[in-house]
Amino acid sequence: MFDFEMRINENVLLAGNRVVLVPYTRAHVPRYHVWMQSPELQTLTASEPLSLQQEYDMQTSWSQDEDKLTFILLSSELWSDPSVPEEQCMMGDANLFVTDPTDTSKAELEVMIAEPQFRGRGIGTEVVFILMSYAVSKLGIMRFQVKIGLGNLISINMFKKLRFTEVSTCRVFNEVTMELEVDPSVRTWILDQTSKVQERDYGSERAARTKTEAGLKQD
Repeated sequence: MFDFEMRINENVLLAGNRVVLVPYTRAHVPRYHVWMQSPELQTLTASEPLSLQQEYDMQTSWSQDEDKLTFILLSSELWSDPSVPEEQCMMGDANLFVTDPTDTSKAELEVMIAEPQFRGRGIGTEVVFILMSYAVSKLGIMRFQVKIGLGNLISINMFKKLRFTEVSTCRVFNEVTMELEVDPSVRTWILDQTSKVQERDYGSERAARTKTEAGLKQD
């Protein structure tokens, strides 16, 4: 058992400029399942294709996992329009998880922008900042790690710009490991970059949005 509950995000909505992070729920599974049938995304995430039922089982497992946070990424622009169903606002996902139970100050990050039209717009960078800020302020994370396929130069360059440095290369798994130590100056930098991010209640906002959507349909 760890010193903290990673499920702290089960009703948390984090609203940035171009992206909204919400917990991964069963309602998101069908769209997520479609994404993960893509050979490109399977390669980038080192994943195997699963059946829809397996994806539902995986979502249940992740929601109960005390050492992992999973967020679905929504387009802020689309989310602000109640006439757009939440599933159609989805553009990717992000994960934060502890891999060493003896060191809960270190966490691994994963970010996936699944929808091509949202790539190359700085959204991945914004997501990383929001996720790191949440992890630093809520969970006391002091070191972040990412593992990226050697062929994924876009992600490697993004994390280099975010001050991550290469610590090792594994030819067997064809990936590079990069890390960022959160010293006081880095902590201040992360928090300054996310000073305008809002933390809100996902359940109530989702309910209000659903109610508005229903009203629009009746009109």
